[in-house]
Amino acid sequence: MVNDKIRNIAIIAHVDHGKTSLVDALLKQGSVFRDNQAVEDRVMDSNAIERERGITILSKNCSCMYNGVKINIIDTPGHADFGGEVERVLKMVDGVLLVVDAYEGPMPQTRFVLERALALKLKVVVVVNKIDRPDARVSEVIDEVLELFLDLDADEEQLNSPFVFASAREGIASTDKDKKGSDMVPLFETIISHIPAPEGDEKGAVQVLVSSAEHNDYVGKLAVGKISRGTLSVGQNVVLCNYHEEDKKIKSKVVSLFVFEGLKKTPVQTATVGEIVCVAGLEGVNIGDTICGEGAVEPVEFVKIAEPSVEMTFMVNDSPFAGKEGKFVTSRHLRDRLYKEAVKDLSLRVEDGETAERFKVSGRGEMHLSILIENMRRDGYEFQVSMPKVLIKTIDGKKCEPIDRLFLDVPESCTGVVMQKMGVRKGELVGMTPHGSRMKMEFLIPERGLFGFKSELLTDTKGEGVINSIFEDYEPWKGEINRREYGSLIAHESGESITYGLYNAQERGDLFIGAGVPVYAGMVVGQNPKGDDIVVNVCKKKHLSNTRASGSDEALRLTPPKKMSLEDAIEFLADDEILEVTPKSMRIRKIILDHNMRLRAKGKLMRGEI
Repeated sequence: MVNDKIRNIAIIAHVDHGKTSLVDALLKQGSVFRDNQAVEDRVMDSNAIERERGITILSKNCSCMYNGVKINIIDTPGHADFGGEVERVLKMVDGVLLVVDAYEGPMPQTRFVLERALALKLKVVVVVNKIDRPDARVSEVIDEVLELFLDLDADEEQLNSPFVFASAREGIASTDKDKKGSDMVPLFETIISHIPAPEGDEKGAVQVLVSSAEHNDYVGKLAVGKISRGTLSVGQNVVLCNYHEEDKKIKSKVVSLFVFEGLKKTPVQTATVGEIVCVAGLEGVNIGDTICGEGAVEPVEFVKIAEPSVEMTFMVNDSPFAGKEGKFVTSRHLRDRLYKEAVKDLSLRVEDGETAERFKVSGRGEMHLSILIENMRRDGYEFQVSMPKVLIKTIDGKKCEPIDRLFLDVPESCTGVVMQKMGVRKGELVGMTPHGSRMKMEFLIPERGLFGFKSELLTDTKGEGVINSIFEDYEPWKGEINRREYGSLIAHESGESITYGLYNAQERGDLFIGAGVPVYAGMVVGQNPKGDDIVVNVCKKKHLSNTRASGSDEALRLTPPKKMSLEDAIEFLADDEILEVTPKSMRIRKIILDHNMRLRAKGKLMRGEI
């Protein structure tokens, strides 16, 4: 049976190429909103962090109607660190819209997601977006996309994928690159004609592969997936099984059933082949499980998610300020939250550490882990994290490390300084292409060489550099990389920072704090550009005497402190430093707080006693 009243599509692209804006345009013209309804931009970015950063982190479902056909749409993340979100939802769809920027063309994540889509034999509609950009180069981008299809060994049918030229912001699309459209109808028509309708045996035993999971405060865990066979009904008895876990056979019952209509989940009594459904009431359901009818327990194979490549240690906060700002501070709270997160996010791996208060958390990159940290601190958790480290593998007896393919777009005048920085970080140049006054450069670089590089690049290019990277492969260890050319300014004693103490300390480097900030001995309060760690006394007061005028303190001028974001703080960390994270503040500190004990430990390390 072919369910011709449904089309299931995923929108995939590199970060910032306009996926979420395109979904906005489809929803607005697909009878989802009233004519007079006020609608926010990027309506699918519902998470607070997504709206702040302007990126999609979690894949989300919605639907719209066109000429009586329901189009289920999945908006996916574009950042490489959240590639696992894309990989797992592609099993739910029959085709993809590949969105490509009309100036930038195919980028690293474009290649990654297209490769996954082609491997699953999905139909592709290429949407060249942002054609209203003054620097758009549509013809060259079409050639680059076709070259990418050839590189990925696309078959003849995939090479003949239709192109649609759109401006998601203006809500227009056209099938002719030289003619401007007036609405999104050409894109709707292309989706209906090119993306196949879902097929399956409507009368067979039910089979639903769970591709994502959500949580609802009222009905508990919700399993989301496409019905590939049979009909699912409320009250129906089902069996949960898993392709990779032969022993898993859990009997369960469908308590509630929802389908996606617009942005809402609408309760229904039954749903049939091809529909993307949300099922409540299944205890013990995980992503990758198959919901089967009682008489035919046949699990569907689930896509293998790419392995994590970066590891951080999460630990209970043991600083002098521990427990003052957080709501959840114990190892039990931390453990429960991390293991819950690992069930929801298949790209994340959590293991118990050497002690009961430490946990090893592995993810796809620095950003992947920093979003987890940010979400946890917003939820009231207080903890500490170590410097990120890459995961090493032994392949054929050789020590190997993850290598990234790095793409830089920098002003031509900055090429020299970028090449120098890449040399220090063991980057290998594999391509350079001039684009007007800018240069596009491509490197293969150890992933650990990218730690802390983004902020350096923005400084070196005066904020004009664009950086993108994606995991390439594991290769033999490239040798030591001196990641930090600077040292830390460390507080000498506990107390409150004073203008007089800060004034003397700022001569040594850039400060991270202003006056009136509580500090403790061993806390990092600034950066020393000369490379060594220096202990400074930011709590130092000026001793009063009758030879000093009382108003002379007012003459002390402090340089504004350098405000560190979460990513900046993680990039700053050295081997002997950790980041204390609370709902209200972030503090970088030395692992050993006492200055004398730190010097003794350093001496032992240099003598090889540790």
